[in-house]
Amino acid sequence: MRSFTYERAMTAHTALDAVSKTGAKFISGGTNLLDLMKLEIEKPGHLVDISRLPLRDIEDLPDGGLRIGAQTANSDLAAHSHVRSRYPVLSQALVAGASGQLRNKASTGGNLLQRTRCPYFYDTAAGCNKRDPEAGCAAIGGFNRIHAILGASSSCIATHPSDMAVAMAALDAEIELLDAEQAVRRVPVTEFHRLPGDTPHIETVLRPGEMITGVLLPPPPPGRQIYRKVRDRASYEFALVSVAAVLSTEGGTISQARVAFGGVAHKPWRSVEAEDALTGRPATMATYRAAAEAAMQDAVGQGHNDFKIELAKRTLSRTLAQAAQAG
Repeated sequence: MRSFTYERAMTAHTALDAVSKTGAKFISGGTNLLDLMKLEIEKPGHLVDISRLPLRDIEDLPDGGLRIGAQTANSDLAAHSHVRSRYPVLSQALVAGASGQLRNKASTGGNLLQRTRCPYFYDTAAGCNKRDPEAGCAAIGGFNRIHAILGASSSCIATHPSDMAVAMAALDAEIELLDAEQAVRRVPVTEFHRLPGDTPHIETVLRPGEMITGVLLPPPPPGRQIYRKVRDRASYEFALVSVAAVLSTEGGTISQARVAFGGVAHKPWRSVEAEDALTGRPATMATYRAAAEAAMQDAVGQGHNDFKIELAKRTLSRTLAQAAQAG
């Protein structure tokens, strides 16, 4: 790890002022950043600790929604009574991610900004356009079992690792951002992360000098909420495929549906195609399978990960069936 300087900010204003220094970077829980610094993938010359900022509250909003402070620990968010009762898909997604120890340290804002777990990104001897622009992509033609099947490019096939963000995408959450001029900007979670294109090293629409201060959840949608994660081992593993589904039925017909996938793309993947294939249709396995086919109609395997296309279809079908039975 390279040497760096450090300071702790106690207000958002001082944090934003401090990060304007050349080479400065925010740190909160540090559960991803410190690993990247040890490998010298991240090389900040100065760290601004924002873990003590007063951004840990979870507050009810007048419209029936919820505001989550960016410094809220993942474990606190998962256990919050309003999250468990009104947004269970979010609580389930958080509990499915990482270990208990990591959830105690990881923050809501940091979870949104965590970087891919592509092994070629972490292997500094391998070509990686995300780590070193124009270095190539060793995952293409390499061992790409965990990689993207949707939205990838010839420059990058990495996936986004967050479980939390997948649930937030299904819930139409918005990310609240603050800049050094104290201007507040809101970005839907579905638009916060970018597809790789030919600039995979630019992963979000976060502007230089901006900080995540919170996440806004609208009032909970009607219907049953379920998060299902398929992974290689039962604990402490990133998703091969995950699904966040919200399904509402009336008299055996699907009235509303929301579907988001994790582990399949460079960002949490909201599937409008699946939702259109579900809404107004009978709540049957044939409908769920048709929705799964629609969701994966543009999916492309990279060889070792071809199985993820069928896995995603089956995971969605099973999740929707479970939601309908309980609804």
